[in-house]
Amino acid sequence: MSDLPLIALVEDEDHLADALLFNLRAEGYRVHHEADGNSALNWLLHTPERPAAVLLDVMLPGLDGFAIARNLRAAGNYTPVLMLTARDRPEDVLNGFESGADDYLNKPFDLSILLARLHGLLRRTRWQQQAAVPEEPAPAIDVPDERDVPERFDLDGKVIRFDLLEIQAPDRITRLTVMEADLLRYLLARQGRIVPRKEILEEVWRVREDTDTRAIDNFIVRLRRYLEDDPAKPRHLLTVRGVGYRFVTEPASTA
Repeated sequence: MSDLPLIALVEDEDHLADALLFNLRAEGYRVHHEADGNSALNWLLHTPERPAAVLLDVMLPGLDGFAIARNLRAAGNYTPVLMLTARDRPEDVLNGFESGADDYLNKPFDLSILLARLHGLLRRTRWQQQAAVPEEPAPAIDVPDERDVPERFDLDGKVIRFDLLEIQAPDRITRLTVMEADLLRYLLARQGRIVPRKEILEEVWRVREDTDTRAIDNFIVRLRRYLEDDPAKPRHLLTVRGVGYRFVTEPASTA
């Protein structure tokens, strides 16, 4: 097996696929190309060598990119996904994230921007996988910057492992997408503070246009299922009605 990273390219426009294949290989990647959604999902679910990342077009024959990403995550496949979309409305970008994408890029795009996004996604994933784990569990303290959030964070008998992209509980292990981990890390870095929905859109997802910020709620619901003993009565990931959310590691006894 080659040491060169394998990239899965799912793109049905021949001229764009040819250009990406040429340039990705010139950058030192191996590339597997699929041109329709059904065959792409089948290959991604059954390939013996999981790719380092997926470049996934949204508009495809057969299954679209949203459906492919949802099916991958439902199958427990957390390969990083960079979604390529001609749909540039913020709602469509959020739909991509909700489906399980880790980053997005609007068409038409500059090749250098795509390569930079891909390099960044691979680097971020590699950092999380190789991050040193502290010998002692880190205490729950007020952390001013998400870069200072420890790779291992203990919370009510659960262990958030940012280095492994998972949450470990006594009875199960829950995998996180890169985007879910980024959102959770952002909230942990600001624990005790109110974080507005608009701030999450701009700082975590880089969506800087007016959109329905309630789309974030679906991500919060998932994180509550992962973290809370009773997601319907959260003790840590709290809603501040009409504003946003607040993460607390040590809830008050009356909460």
